[in-house]
Amino acid sequence: MLTNRVFMKKTRKGGIIKVVREHYLRDDIACGIASCGLCMLTETRTSLDRAPQFCSTAVPGPHYLMLDTNIILYQIDFLESDAIKNVIVLSTVLDEVRHRSPVIFKRLRKILGDPGRRFFTFVNEHHRDTYLGKGVGESANDRNDRMIRKAAAWYGKHIKQEDPKNKVRVVMLTDDVENRRKAKEDGLLVSSVADYVGSLSEHPELRDKVFSSEKWQDESKIIFPSHFTTTQIHEGIKKGELLQGSFFASRDNFLEGNVRVESIEEPVLIQGRLNLNRAVDGDVVAIKLLPKSEWKCPSKVVLVDEQAIDDEAVETADPEFEQDEGGDIVPTAAVVGIIKRKWRQYCGILAANLMAQSTRHLFVPSDRNVPRIRIETRQSAQLVSQRIVVAIDYWPRHSKYPIGHFVRALGVIGEKDTENEVILLEHDVPHGSFSAEIQAQLPKLPWTAGPEEYKKRVDLRDITICSVDPPGCTDIDDALHARKLDNGNIEVGVHIADVTHFIKPGTPLDKEAGLRATTVYLVDKRIDMVPDVLSSNLCSLRGGEERLAFSCIWELDSNANILHTKFHKSIIKSKAAMTYQEAQLIIDDPSKTNQTAQSLRLLNQLAKILKRRRIDNGALVLASPEIRFNIDSETHDPIDVVAKKLLDTNSMVEEFMLLANVSVAEKIEREFPECALLRRHPCPPDANFDPLKKAASYQGFEIDTSSGKQLATSLDLAVKKDNPYFNTLLRILTTRCMMQAVYFISGTIQQQEYFHYGLASPIYTHFTSPIRRYADVIVHRLLAACIGADATYPALLDKQASSQLCNNLNYRNRMAQYAGRSSVALHTHLFFRDRTEDEEGYILFVKKNAIQVIIPKYGLEGTIYVAGKNNEKLKKDGPTFVYNEETQTQSCGDVEFHAFDRVVVRLSLDSTNVQHQRLVFELVTPFIEGFSVAALEGGDAAAAAKRKGEEVVEDTGKVAKKSKKEESKKKKK
Repeated sequence: MLTNRVFMKKTRKGGIIKVVREHYLRDDIACGIASCGLCMLTETRTSLDRAPQFCSTAVPGPHYLMLDTNIILYQIDFLESDAIKNVIVLSTVLDEVRHRSPVIFKRLRKILGDPGRRFFTFVNEHHRDTYLGKGVGESANDRNDRMIRKAAAWYGKHIKQEDPKNKVRVVMLTDDVENRRKAKEDGLLVSSVADYVGSLSEHPELRDKVFSSEKWQDESKIIFPSHFTTTQIHEGIKKGELLQGSFFASRDNFLEGNVRVESIEEPVLIQGRLNLNRAVDGDVVAIKLLPKSEWKCPSKVVLVDEQAIDDEAVETADPEFEQDEGGDIVPTAAVVGIIKRKWRQYCGILAANLMAQSTRHLFVPSDRNVPRIRIETRQSAQLVSQRIVVAIDYWPRHSKYPIGHFVRALGVIGEKDTENEVILLEHDVPHGSFSAEIQAQLPKLPWTAGPEEYKKRVDLRDITICSVDPPGCTDIDDALHARKLDNGNIEVGVHIADVTHFIKPGTPLDKEAGLRATTVYLVDKRIDMVPDVLSSNLCSLRGGEERLAFSCIWELDSNANILHTKFHKSIIKSKAAMTYQEAQLIIDDPSKTNQTAQSLRLLNQLAKILKRRRIDNGALVLASPEIRFNIDSETHDPIDVVAKKLLDTNSMVEEFMLLANVSVAEKIEREFPECALLRRHPCPPDANFDPLKKAASYQGFEIDTSSGKQLATSLDLAVKKDNPYFNTLLRILTTRCMMQAVYFISGTIQQQEYFHYGLASPIYTHFTSPIRRYADVIVHRLLAACIGADATYPALLDKQASSQLCNNLNYRNRMAQYAGRSSVALHTHLFFRDRTEDEEGYILFVKKNAIQVIIPKYGLEGTIYVAGKNNEKLKKDGPTFVYNEETQTQSCGDVEFHAFDRVVVRLSLDSTNVQHQRLVFELVTPFIEGFSVAALEGGDAAAAAKRKGEEVVEDTGKVAKKSKKEESKKKKK
């Protein structure tokens, strides 16, 4: 049997077509009851017990439960209890749950898959006696409710028809008051969850799991406006009434965020709880621009959500939010719908409810971009001292916070292994061991290339090739050479490990490398993109060992102009693997005259010319606070911290890596103009530079941001003799103004958008680090196809598939950077575990209620609150700080605090709160005797970088690592 729906549709060209939609109905769909004489039940399907046992005073006798959609969405904790069995889930309800909450749907599927739970899916949408069409003017929700009532009535009749003596009944569970009323009118047995659970005398523990659903039905308790439906969003975007983009929450103010929209140059501001409308950092949202009269300026207040836990409190206003006056207004919008959730599992701590008997608590994520999450647990006494993992399930309109559930505990707060695990999970870093299938693919050691492979390659084993890397580096994926030619020109070669020889497209190893996308470097460990046998052995260009390589060779004149470029697969044998310092000593020692020394001097000489030319063309030389830890070889704790020092050899290697990346980008884009994997760095909107311009102007300098060249020139001129760190501060602040550099596919955007702003290069890609970056693996395959060394394959030339790959590469690359910086922050906290230090710092930003400082020695940033409710440590009789909007300064008595002022800051670890383990910053500059302002929260440069999403100085594959020799020396001392 089938039902037909026929309607006429007008085409774009004006024609009329007849559309027939058919819905097939059957009469042989099983009810799911064991041994039902009327149904043909297959043995593989989970069946309901013939005589279910429940102890309920509200429903005497055995019964099955039938659920409506909201029961599953809001009462999933209750349903996950093993006490709840013999439940009928209709296909109507299942489809609606799948559409409304993928997270809840996943949890429901787990229950459905447990044979012991006796949850049965009844396909009512295709059963002849339970299907109902949509009525005229009837909403989808009302039709679904009617379908549920119809199915409940059918089950009651079916059970009696199969066995007139059977006393088993069907109880419809719904918290919808109107649905209950109609069910009772139809003569059905119906109950709310609260009433039903209250009658289960043998399971009183279930009462703690019941969510108070009256809130989402009581209009007086609604906080947020409804989200638009999918249809409304699509229509609104199509008509231009709505915009879409990714939402990024502010780390400085939990009531603020922005959405990046392609059609608008600057990010669109979202301000206030109602306008945020339940968006979580990373969600793809639909927004509606507010009238220009309602546009606002970004807040200058540092605002952290420190509210007390009160499940009954409902606030529709934002009492803590202050609107700034006098700033530059920016496009402002409200979130009206969610297109795609970016929810994942979050790490953090439990803020236990002060009411001892309560099972409802707030979870505080480690990532301040994520809102607090309400969870329910009876283990709060054990969990308050641990880092835990929580997942978001849904966010109802009546709740200030999303509702989630406890997943697992990671370990005791403050323990190093626990905190490392938190870093990896919080930044979504795949860090499990490689599967047995992948391990079986790997070459067996000892391994050598066969003679056939040698014949395919250019033999460069006789050339003086060497590598220059950070100390302790084992994954050496690049090497260099330079030599004078007979015609007076210079041959320079960059040789990169040929990782693609071992990683073939479509293999399990290739898929895993593509998923991981990048190697992640923590202070004391490395999470490899590929197994160690490749990264640290067969693909590592170690000194004195033959290796397969992919070479980029130039012929340059004495002014470093490129005369010829060629690419080929090669066999090399590095003559030496040196550190930056070792290479620098060889260059600086005139007594060294061997071929390695001559090669290094040629490379260094040419690199200086290349760098000068890049800077003259507008490339930026920016800065970020970088430090390196010396680690105790036994305890693995930090024992010393030093600022990273850059030598000429650092720059030498960087210049030739950049040159190779540009040359390869030009080659693959020329051969594959529609599908080359490239990297671009968008030009920042001029508004991004406002904080930089204002801060510099108060110090007497004008920063010209009309072009990269003018910006670079302005930064070079901004020097203060009395503050040698001032120029570095300006460059750090400039870095914060930048956009994120991203991978993209050449055929997806216009050619003028290929430009890399930070490097002032019209085209760029990543080729030089295939051990550490999957993007380089793809570029190697494209280049190999260009020169005929390898064949292409469908996915390599598929623009859509490659664009999706780029999305993952960009995400993983960003998360890897944040994880590395968080690891630095962790080790800084460990370093201060038993010490207090007064260190020189500089003011980066002056806010309305806070001063944000940077400590160059440790690369740390901290917020020192001087006004508002967050400065609980400020003495009641202490001095008053006054913020000047015009000059952006804080005044205390006769002392004014400006951006870039030098201050003294006391650093210590807060031992009063075992949960937070926060680094405390105190302003100890004695501007008023005996007074200091303590920060409630400490941060690091990583946090600020994450806040802005910056990345300017390109990663050439060189990663700073600790020196084992230095560790050993330090330990002996």
